[in-house]
Amino acid sequence: MLKKLSVLGLTFAISATLTAQTVINGAGASFPAPVYQSWTYTYSQTGPSKVNYQSVGSGAGVNQLKAKTVDFAGTDNPLTKEDQEKEGMEQFPMLLGGVVVIVNLPGVKTNELKLERSVLADIFLGKITSWDDARIAKANSGLKLPKTKITVVRRADSSGTSFIFTNYLSKISKEWETKVGAGASVNWPVGIGGQKNPGICNNVAKIRGSIGYTEYTYAVEANLACAAIENQTGKFITADVDSFRASAANAEWDKAPGFYMVLTDQPGEQSWPITGVTYILIRKDADPAMRQAMINYFNWCFTTGATAAQKLNYVPMPENVVKMVEAQVFKK
Repeated sequence: MLKKLSVLGLTFAISATLTAQTVINGAGASFPAPVYQSWTYTYSQTGPSKVNYQSVGSGAGVNQLKAKTVDFAGTDNPLTKEDQEKEGMEQFPMLLGGVVVIVNLPGVKTNELKLERSVLADIFLGKITSWDDARIAKANSGLKLPKTKITVVRRADSSGTSFIFTNYLSKISKEWETKVGAGASVNWPVGIGGQKNPGICNNVAKIRGSIGYTEYTYAVEANLACAAIENQTGKFITADVDSFRASAANAEWDKAPGFYMVLTDQPGEQSWPITGVTYILIRKDADPAMRQAMINYFNWCFTTGATAAQKLNYVPMPENVVKMVEAQVFKK
């Protein structure tokens, strides 16, 4: 299609197709939303395409991709290779990050509270109900714990962050595995619900004596106290980019069909125990031009976008994994 443009009395023909910017729409996980929002803004300003991303939760994002109302979905609850084939989708890892346990205990600063594995599970099972419980006090000598009711805050929506957290609880507690299990949406034994990661943070910030779980960047931005969590080796680990990276050190991506990988409760003295991978899903039947536009964008995220990811406390995918994604997904 040609349009005419008149400048100083001279007429030029220009192609509208050359000036139109491709629009890529995505939706899904709130876990990586802070960096996705940074990426989409920067790329839309400087790149050949405009990218939109709605933080609606992993489950809702995957459902929108199934309905073909978005071009890609973000999820922290990975699909198995079999489910990818069934749904006509392809999956690849985008980032690593940490799920942290946040508390509202006046006078208790971040990383001061230590929670053993069994204690954490029993709090979310509703078996430990007060902050002055002897089992909590055992690992926190010298820390003044109030005689305050524990209020559990958990997700109300279908959530990849919940999948990561409940997957971890299932690994450290047989009772949790039997009674509740792991999933994006489970029947929580106790607690009040919050929508997406910001909803969890808002409720914890408002409720004295509360405890919840969220992606690390949200906790930092909300200035909420994080607990040190006992890892597989028995050490109490604080959340940061280095401990998230340590959890992924032994990940065998070449043995993960469809890039399905769960990094909770990993070995290693410095490993953060609740580390997660956040994924991108695209449809196999995507329009070829749209598919190429998305590949261009995700390549930019892996390379140029890595700096922004690190600044926001995420771990970019290692170069060897990026090369695997390029070979198995991008170069088809």
